[in-house]
Amino acid sequence: MTQLVRLDILSDPICPWCYIGKTHLDRALAEAAAPVFEIQWHPFQLNPDMPPEGMDRRAYLEAKFGGKERAVEVYGQIAEAAEDAGLMLNLGAIERTPNTLDAHRLIHWSGLEGKQGEIVAALFRAYFEEGRDIGDREVLADIADGVGMDAAVVLKLLASDTDIDDIRARDAKGREMGVTGVPCFIVGGQHAVPGAQPPDLWAKVIEEIRANTPAPAA
Repeated sequence: MTQLVRLDILSDPICPWCYIGKTHLDRALAEAAAPVFEIQWHPFQLNPDMPPEGMDRRAYLEAKFGGKERAVEVYGQIAEAAEDAGLMLNLGAIERTPNTLDAHRLIHWSGLEGKQGEIVAALFRAYFEEGRDIGDREVLADIADGVGMDAAVVLKLLASDTDIDDIRARDAKGREMGVTGVPCFIVGGQHAVPGAQPPDLWAKVIEEIRANTPAPAA
């Protein structure tokens, strides 16, 4: 068996390209004959200065893209790319753009329980397909419960300052490394693969890894 290669993914659960990029990666991994990566998700807030309560999504998008027309154009392209990836985003159901600091804390805690991939997937579905406010702590606790985490413990942690400084420091570290947008995939701690790359690119990466990675010693 080939030794697993670390794949660090910088992402934000309200980033549509991150959801699309994850879907492309998942497809390539599903077609691989055996596991290739040991995946670790890392925080990168698209809007680190977002108010804790978030803001109206329409107002946010129009401010970000310079008006309604441009926002509609950009998200039309995103919806098309998502559909090509096999995703059916329900963008009209999203009422608020949340602050994702708490969502990133949940992703971190889920990793301690070996459930990080499940939580990341659940957050993407909740936000982009179900229109849920993933800045709401009750919503986050319910999502945690859905993957087998203890919702009461999660709520207690969210009510505290636990790991807030750590998440912010890790976010800052990504920016210091030169990451300006997500998703960003770092293969083996060396090679950065930016953006929502298609499955065939990941298939080539996997093929190269298998050709160059020795099997673990018996």
